[in-house]
Amino acid sequence: MSPTRTPENHTNTETTDVLVVGAGPAGLMLAAQLVRAGTPIKIIDERVSKTTTGRADGLQPKTLETFKQLGIADGILRKGVKIYDYSFWNSYPDKKLHRTNRDFHFPPVVDVLEPYILLVHQGMIEELFLEDMEARDVRVQRSSTFDSYILDENPNAEYPVIAKYKHNGRDRITRARYLIGCDGAHSAVRRSMPGNKMQGESVDVFWGVLDGVIETDFPDLWSKCIISSHDKGTILSIPRERNMTRLYIELSTGSESTISKAIANQDFVMARGKEILAPFSVDWKSVEWFGCYQIGQRIASNFSHANRVFIAGDASHTHSPKAAQGMNVSMHDTFNLAWKLSLVLNSVSPTSLLESYPAERRKIAQDLISFDYEHANAFVKNDQVALAENFTKNIRFISGVGAIYDANTPLTTPCSTSGLGLIPGELLLPARATRYIDTNPVDIQLDIPLRNQFRVYFLTSDYHSALQLLSEICEGISAPNTVISRASKNSLLAPYSPPKVEADEYIQPDRYIIPNLSRIFTFGAITQSPQKAIEFTDLPTLLRPYKWTLYNDDLGENVSPTKKWAGKRGLSSGEVMTTVVRPDGYVGGAEVWGQGMGKKAVGWLEEYFGGVLAV
Repeated sequence: MSPTRTPENHTNTETTDVLVVGAGPAGLMLAAQLVRAGTPIKIIDERVSKTTTGRADGLQPKTLETFKQLGIADGILRKGVKIYDYSFWNSYPDKKLHRTNRDFHFPPVVDVLEPYILLVHQGMIEELFLEDMEARDVRVQRSSTFDSYILDENPNAEYPVIAKYKHNGRDRITRARYLIGCDGAHSAVRRSMPGNKMQGESVDVFWGVLDGVIETDFPDLWSKCIISSHDKGTILSIPRERNMTRLYIELSTGSESTISKAIANQDFVMARGKEILAPFSVDWKSVEWFGCYQIGQRIASNFSHANRVFIAGDASHTHSPKAAQGMNVSMHDTFNLAWKLSLVLNSVSPTSLLESYPAERRKIAQDLISFDYEHANAFVKNDQVALAENFTKNIRFISGVGAIYDANTPLTTPCSTSGLGLIPGELLLPARATRYIDTNPVDIQLDIPLRNQFRVYFLTSDYHSALQLLSEICEGISAPNTVISRASKNSLLAPYSPPKVEADEYIQPDRYIIPNLSRIFTFGAITQSPQKAIEFTDLPTLLRPYKWTLYNDDLGENVSPTKKWAGKRGLSSGEVMTTVVRPDGYVGGAEVWGQGMGKKAVGWLEEYFGGVLAV
């Protein structure tokens, strides 16, 4: 069947803006963000309920920051186990198993607020999103197995994607503007995409995984441990919630390359675990989850079809689970896609914005595959030196803050100002300042709730010496015919609005989304001038409504946004640093302007937003 043709008439066809296939972490991250934006969606999953045990387990620092911005982190932080360190254990023919190294998991070189991995099972993550969606009256349609899709060849079709699936065994059809496949490594959506193939290979090495409560005299049970026996294989040991421990146990050693899933049952895996951990004793009081898998690094040849169908998470890339990357990277796949879909469906951005999704996320997937290939091989070869070197080299990527997009795209503009601490295509560096309106110390990168908005920050050292330049920039971009002004007016006419929920009474998003001004921009000012030296009436007209995003940079150099963001270059009196931050927290561009450069700064902002907004 051709993937693009004129469809048959179906009287029972449903319609929706976005059909999401798969209600794992990737699909739920996407669905929850679209629901928050008021976008009509439908999410289906073949399972009868959410994950209850096992599967993915680790949340990296960047993911935790994202959850904080979404306002859903509190419960999971209380329930999870925090890992701050890791240990290496080795045995040799002439020396029994012993600790050979212990270190911080995330050293100070990684600039994150939460320098640990949080361990929880996948179902707990899914529950966060399910509750968030249900608060907005949207639920997963379960027992629904996706079959295939076609595209309507009529270029004017309002819902060009025609998707077929079975719900409780009955054939169903949904027409959608966009289809997103988050349906795992054996993705049916990917199989329906013309010419799409998984590229890469699997290694003939099998691993067993056990979640359970362990009784042992092994001393580092509550640290992350890499335990390597000279002749019996390797274990990755990870503390888990509810007093459990997860053991990833290598089943194929150099002399046993033919071990397969057929003989790798739970008893076999437990026995191998005891052999590797000897002379320490190991007994399981209970086992909650058991699995067996084969290592493989593969990536889809295409992440999209006709800019209407997209795949994400395991549907687009697979790898070993031992670096705790899969769930994190998968959720950031769809986090990247969600805000772009929202802006396009609200006619705020052109459909071409969606082309940046496969360009950006396939690069990250390839970076992950390259790291995981070296990481997994070092495990298999029991090469402690290579393992430690690979971990150190990739520690920023592992944490999430080192997932970097290419510059020279409409969404990322290289800096012409040298020496800045911010780099377009990288995440906004964490920084703290005092919020002017209530004197609260806040993390600037987390202070504004995520609402699919671009943030534009103006930084000054001395506010009053830079006021003339700042006023010129604000007046210039506020002129009626600028991209920013026209896009702001268009955004007020967007067809979809975020639904009101009880949580908004505490978050108060209208502090940052000025109802009669713009739904796509939040402007902020940061200055080293003392709080008592500034009044709201001093601000340029554009900035006066943004009372909650005026900050005093007075909490010390180690956390100073001016010091960290302006970097070695710094800011002189009278200068203004302009920083554009994308809705996903990545730096779109940053420049420093001096006196007399107001028009140039306006032109720079106009050029950036002219490439990403529809006017």
